[in-house]
Amino acid sequence: MFPYVVTERGSHSTTSKFIEEETLDLANSRDSLISWGKMTKNDVNTQINSKPPLSPNSSPTRSPSKLKKPSNFRRDSLFDDKPKSKQLKEIALIAKNRDERRQRQAGEKALKEALIKEEKDNPYWEFQHMINEYRRTLEFHPLRDTDPVIENQITVCVRKRPLNDKEHNRKEVDVISVPSKDILVVHEPKNKVDLTKYLENQHFRFDYVFDETCSNYIVYKFTARPLVKTIFEGGMATCFAYGQTGSGKTHTMGGEFRGKHQNFNNGIYAYVAQDVYQFLNLPKYKKMDFIVSASFFEIYGKLVFDLLAKKERLKVLEDGRQVVQVVGLTEKVVSKVEDVLELIQKGSQERTSGQTSANTNSSRSHAVFQIIIRKYGSGNKIFGKFSLIDLAGNERGADTFKSNRQTRIEGGDINKSLLALKECIRALGKKGSHCPFRGSKLTQVLRDSFIGENSKTCMIALISPGVASCEHTLNTLRYADRVKELVASDNDDSRNNTPRNEVSIEDEIVVIESADEDENADSFLAELEAIDTNKSVIEYCVHFHNRACELYKESQRQGYNKFKYAKDLKELVKNMIDFQSNALGKITAMYNVIEKS
Repeated sequence: MFPYVVTERGSHSTTSKFIEEETLDLANSRDSLISWGKMTKNDVNTQINSKPPLSPNSSPTRSPSKLKKPSNFRRDSLFDDKPKSKQLKEIALIAKNRDERRQRQAGEKALKEALIKEEKDNPYWEFQHMINEYRRTLEFHPLRDTDPVIENQITVCVRKRPLNDKEHNRKEVDVISVPSKDILVVHEPKNKVDLTKYLENQHFRFDYVFDETCSNYIVYKFTARPLVKTIFEGGMATCFAYGQTGSGKTHTMGGEFRGKHQNFNNGIYAYVAQDVYQFLNLPKYKKMDFIVSASFFEIYGKLVFDLLAKKERLKVLEDGRQVVQVVGLTEKVVSKVEDVLELIQKGSQERTSGQTSANTNSSRSHAVFQIIIRKYGSGNKIFGKFSLIDLAGNERGADTFKSNRQTRIEGGDINKSLLALKECIRALGKKGSHCPFRGSKLTQVLRDSFIGENSKTCMIALISPGVASCEHTLNTLRYADRVKELVASDNDDSRNNTPRNEVSIEDEIVVIESADEDENADSFLAELEAIDTNKSVIEYCVHFHNRACELYKESQRQGYNKFKYAKDLKELVKNMIDFQSNALGKITAMYNVIEKS
């Protein structure tokens, strides 16, 4: 019915012949194109001008003189002597920049691979490298034992502890730098949207900043020691240790740990007791017949327990004069420093602890140790009181999310009491303002420390330097910074306009002393200063010796940094000279007082 179509489908000779001719033409044209691309400009012109012989079967071609080059003839553009256009220059510049960028990236990749090989799988090596680069731009002038002590109504300071064994095993980096005695820098690691790592360096300023080389005694000297004199002048002194779980609060207040055993002789508790009895031995206070007593209790949630009576539960009530009383609290009279240390050791063993995400043996309660002085024959009237509080570790809701119900309840009570404490310190800075002491049991018990006319407070914020604790550290620093900021802004206008308090009869008795007693007191104080200076000289000489040995070993290495070596050695010797000059002045003062007497 369709003979033509059937014939076309049935005949393969025509189709195969057509395919063979097309394939042959394509192969010839491909070979011609490759050989043409290898020609130079002269070869191209020679071929165009030459007349190839005509084959008998070839059709007549057009004259070579009439051949026109195609408009997209790229080969000729390479040999064109005309100046390049703007587009070609831009293309060449892009190619040059690309080559330079690839070389730079190759160098950075090689450096990165070398650092990775050197760090041996350290997950924080990039941040460590950036922190080291930033620290090279800083000049370090840390707090020294010879620096003057400034007395304030509210003192806020920060102490940085060294990295512990767990953090070293996890290869964490130190993200805290202390360039001076009142400045602290936090290197917060962050990632950009494209996962590029960078540092956000945040600066904080406080009254004092203690680095990891400062001992408990140096911390005590600049924080709690100036407050001891306050209680002998009829005032109330309070010292808080605040910070994240595992940041060193109990270490600072109670004493250094050696394994699981705590040395209670070098904590702030013990140092306060030693200075209290030194003041009692002064002639101007011997006549006043002071009686010293001590109590130790803890605040766990909304409950109060006596740590000196096997954790007997106590009640916090107000009497008819609206004075807060802890009913049933054990208060023991102490006559020497050893008695105080015995009470501290007994109470510390009874303190409530628990396990958190940061510490397996975390203090879950606020421990309050109080040293109270009364005049003999005055009944129960308090003349002065020093409250030393080891606060529970501050917790975030995100950290206790995976904990059990009891741990979450503890964290909520701790945060509530810390917020109430901040408001009370704020009210202390604003003289005459309302003190919201009923916000928690802690502030309710310490009410007289916030509303007294002669009250002084010191807060020691303790921080962990590890990169894993960076968020906790920033929360602690912001809390402490907020307290100091409020105090500074509120007292600026009233600092020069504050009227002097009227001197009471008791103060007049203290002030009116004979000339001999004053000389004895001056001699005793000069002796204390000289003894402290002697102790500081020993500690600083050990530090000087160790640092000098480190610098000497560094100078024996081949290719060491001579400029850095000279700079560090100069700074070390200069600090030693300043320290010795200050020590000489204190010892000379003692010598002059003794010589006059």
